[in-house]
Amino acid sequence: MAETPVFSTAAVAAPHALAAQTGQTILAAGGNAVEAMVAMAATIAVVYPHMNGLGGDGFWLVREPKGRIHALDASGPAGSLATIKRYRDKDYDAIPPRGPDAALTVAGAVSGWGLALELSWALGGQLPLDLLLGDAVRCARDGYPVGAAEGRNALLEQEALFSAPGFAAAFLEEGKLPEAGARRRSLKLADTLEQLSHAGLADFYRGDVGREIAADLERIGSPIVRKDMETYRARVVEPLSVRLPHSTVYNLPPPSQGLASLLILGMFARLNVKHGETPEHHHGLIEAAKRAFAIRDRVVTDPREVTRKPSDFLTAAALEREAALIEARRAAPTPPRSAEGDTIWMGCIDRDGLAVSYIQSVYWAFGSGCVLPATGIHWHNRGFGFSLDPRSLNPLEPGRKPFHTLNPGLAVFNDGRVLSYGTMGGEGQPQILGQIFTRYADFGMSLADAVDAPRWLLGKSWGAPGATLKVEDRFDPGLLRALSGFGHPVEEVGKPYADAFGHAGMLVKHPRNGRVEAVHDPRSDGGSLGL
Repeated sequence: MAETPVFSTAAVAAPHALAAQTGQTILAAGGNAVEAMVAMAATIAVVYPHMNGLGGDGFWLVREPKGRIHALDASGPAGSLATIKRYRDKDYDAIPPRGPDAALTVAGAVSGWGLALELSWALGGQLPLDLLLGDAVRCARDGYPVGAAEGRNALLEQEALFSAPGFAAAFLEEGKLPEAGARRRSLKLADTLEQLSHAGLADFYRGDVGREIAADLERIGSPIVRKDMETYRARVVEPLSVRLPHSTVYNLPPPSQGLASLLILGMFARLNVKHGETPEHHHGLIEAAKRAFAIRDRVVTDPREVTRKPSDFLTAAALEREAALIEARRAAPTPPRSAEGDTIWMGCIDRDGLAVSYIQSVYWAFGSGCVLPATGIHWHNRGFGFSLDPRSLNPLEPGRKPFHTLNPGLAVFNDGRVLSYGTMGGEGQPQILGQIFTRYADFGMSLADAVDAPRWLLGKSWGAPGATLKVEDRFDPGLLRALSGFGHPVEEVGKPYADAFGHAGMLVKHPRNGRVEAVHDPRSDGGSLGL
């Protein structure tokens, strides 16, 4: 059994140790959970560039100690020149995943930091921006060790990635990614962060940094123009929630796939599974995921274009109907979907009980691969979620937001416990969240055991025609035989801990004594720290 770290008053969890250290430092300096998270987000944007960066998006859930939930959508829209015609005229059949034509949506993460700090100030936060960004500036200027997970990561479309403008100079040594532990410096990025620390985060969009970003994007041929940067702002949105017997769970509305995560939990709760780590437990989650994805794929799009309220699918009656269609011992057909996507999730709960669940990403490893020369920022490829079919649910259109895999979770239990949890893993995130949440909330596993335990992932391998139920190698063989007998196409991946199965984390604050339990995934390069 893994041991769950317990902290007296406050804690952070992050997939990189340097980000966790930054969060602990801000908490020790008197900062609140939002301030700690902004500082962690800046640090990890530097030291974990394959997973996230300033040129990516983010989503926030924040719970005030008195119970109010805030949801922030810091995802960016397609640029003004990003039309289907433009891509068809270039003979594309689909959005390319790498290069300037992949760098087609505005990066929203930094605007999200700014919006979160506005909330922090309203709650009494007082720490200056130069302190919050200080660790990130130092890591970029003085250098940081390349993380072990960076070298393990699957680099899809690697040739196109390595040849993207600016990528080789920023990230390669002699044509290859450096070994884990090698020292990497990002001097232009350090200058950018330092400018933001003095001029303010809005400078990223409407100041000197924004001007340089827009000029570089135009120079490499991205469809984003200066006006797209100047007019962008992260938004406060209404969170989605689902009521379970023991808790209320929150997630983000479209364009996030948060609906799918809540649907899985809502359906599973109605299957009346009595014991964890049984065929019934995992079969129930797998089948709930299939039904949740079918709904998600009909609903989740740009929030302005959603034709039916996502909350309609989360009512007790709707969940009962869906759960009733799950057969107890027979697998429904497996949809051929991919689970690719690289992301970071981090959590923080402070001494007052302010809780944050935050996710930040450049989508695929290193995003589009494009590194902007004036600022050192590498740009995401989240626009890959668009379709060039105008009749599709997510067609490419200027100003439109693409489908988003990012979805941080937060739960409030009937007994007063507050849980911040999340994972990376692309489309696989809802499946992973369902596994770690039910292990803890329904079946009494410790946080550490829930995060450490082996995982499965329903989906296809890149380029493969079919889909299988991929499993890490530590599952009980009898459980796998039972799942196969139910009709699940089980495929062991040959690894006890695999990055593709997510870097997850969980933190819970207990109301009786104020203590915080916190863990982050052994599959990542991070952990938890606190006070």
